[in-house]
Amino acid sequence: MGVIAYTEADVKLLARLLRAEAEGDGNLGMLMVGNVGVNRVLGNCLDFKDITSIRQMVFQNPGGFEATQKGYFYQAARSNELNLARRALKGERQHPASNALWFFRPGGDCPAQWYNQWNSGRFKSHCFYIPTESDCPSVY
Repeated sequence: MGVIAYTEADVKLLARLLRAEAEGDGNLGMLMVGNVGVNRVLGNCLDFKDITSIRQMVFQNPGGFEATQKGYFYQAARSNELNLARRALKGERQHPASNALWFFRPGGDCPAQWYNQWNSGRFKSHCFYIPTESDCPSVY
């Protein structure tokens, strides 16, 4: 049982997203991308109102993931990424992505704010951003 409803197809889809967005940041970085994805489904707030499934979250447009526009995303998921996706779906959270709804890879330091959302920290190449608890209580 997970923190959100999911199917095996959702596991595969999330696993492909983890790899395409953060393979260079290793297992922990990929797990953090999974945290953000799960939070977007769980949250039902801000940019992610009415996002109720992994599929909707992955392919949200506008506001989704650039990786879905690249060929690498469409390669089959590997066992490592499948395991990481399951861990995220079951609720394993890692700081600084624990409550994050956004991340991006800046050219330099992480800005303190990004689109009016506060930075919760950096892991390798990605900066993570969180909503306020009052704006999005479901991710806390």
